[in-house]
Amino acid sequence: MKNTFYYDLESAKIGSSVELSHALDNLKYNDDGLIPAIAQQKDTGEVLMMAWMNRASIEETLKTGQVCYWSRSRQTYWRKGESSGHVQKLVEMRIDCDGDTLLCLVNQKGPACHTERSNCFYHSVDGDQVKVIAEPN
Repeated sequence: MKNTFYYDLESAKIGSSVELSHALDNLKYNDDGLIPAIAQQKDTGEVLMMAWMNRASIEETLKTGQVCYWSRSRQTYWRKGESSGHVQKLVEMRIDCDGDTLLCLVNQKGPACHTERSNCFYHSVDGDQVKVIAEPN
């Protein structure tokens, strides 16, 4: 049977709520138990990065306020800024309309990208070219 949890919420009135555990149970995780999470700077709206989260990293993020992702390459938890000091503090977490993507509104300390750029989206498609549009900080 198709999961209609988030579809059913489309008609809910402002201020309606559901239990967090029920909402997390109904997220559309991929076959690896992961869901994409977009980090956006709360005050400016700048899109910083996209990474993956699993249920445990979501719960840790919500509990501690420090954003925690799942590193697919290292197969371990990745607490943003743990080694670099470029910490992401969670301001608010949102779930998209179909429950298949998270939005983490954050306060970012330092650059978000491992290249020392403010965000990871510094390749711009321009016709048949891809251009670098930002320098490292």
